[in-house]
Amino acid sequence: MNVENLLIEGRNAVLEAFRSGKTIDRLYVLDGCKDGPVQSIIREARKQDTIITFVAKDRLDQMSRTRGHQGVVAQGAAYGYVQVEDILEKAREKGEPPFVILLDGIEDPHNLGAIIRTANLAGAHGVVIPKRRAVGLTATVAKTSAGALNYTGVAKVTNLSATIEQLKKEGLWFVCADMGGELMYRLDLKGPIGLVIGNEGDGVSKLVREKCDMTASIPMKGEIDSLNASVAAGVLAYEIVRQRLLGGG
Repeated sequence: MNVENLLIEGRNAVLEAFRSGKTIDRLYVLDGCKDGPVQSIIREARKQDTIITFVAKDRLDQMSRTRGHQGVVAQGAAYGYVQVEDILEKAREKGEPPFVILLDGIEDPHNLGAIIRTANLAGAHGVVIPKRRAVGLTATVAKTSAGALNYTGVAKVTNLSATIEQLKKEGLWFVCADMGGELMYRLDLKGPIGLVIGNEGDGVSKLVREKCDMTASIPMKGEIDSLNASVAAGVLAYEIVRQRLLGGG
């Protein structure tokens, strides 16, 4: 798959990208631009529920490689996204209880790529990320995943809390990483499970945390009080692996 950092510039190129079905993470539009071709692009973006950000001309100039952006720049995804149902189907095909990693606002592409890599190695059936306030599948994410994106699907959803409720109906239980939670070794993490990891600064948001069935803390003995998001994801993912191996789940 193509892992170039896909910046698409110019009105015709951007419009064609949308109409051809290319996966676009975000559309940047010159603030205040009202002409017909740009409005056509905005309509296409809204049909696909693409995030639209209105920016000043100097921001577009900074992004543009050619300065021929004509008031629009689209950020394409390096890989296509899957549906949440595709993740569940993968678990069914393997005859395994679903194991899904949900990420609440991870903004660092290196963290996202590392988590996708860990998800693959830990046997997770897929990763779910929110559409807003989070990094998408950029070239840096793809590179950091070290090829894991070829095998581990990533779903992008509008509302993480609603997705948790949807997956609960499929029998999943949810555990989120939280410093004030129960020690992870004391929790039953076998069976169908969703692991929720928060962003690098604030952790799991209150709304998402309230949807979870359990909160898990990682024992820490040092002087600082938090782990990098990708490291925390790895520690908790492998506690799930350990319990599944010992418990036959």
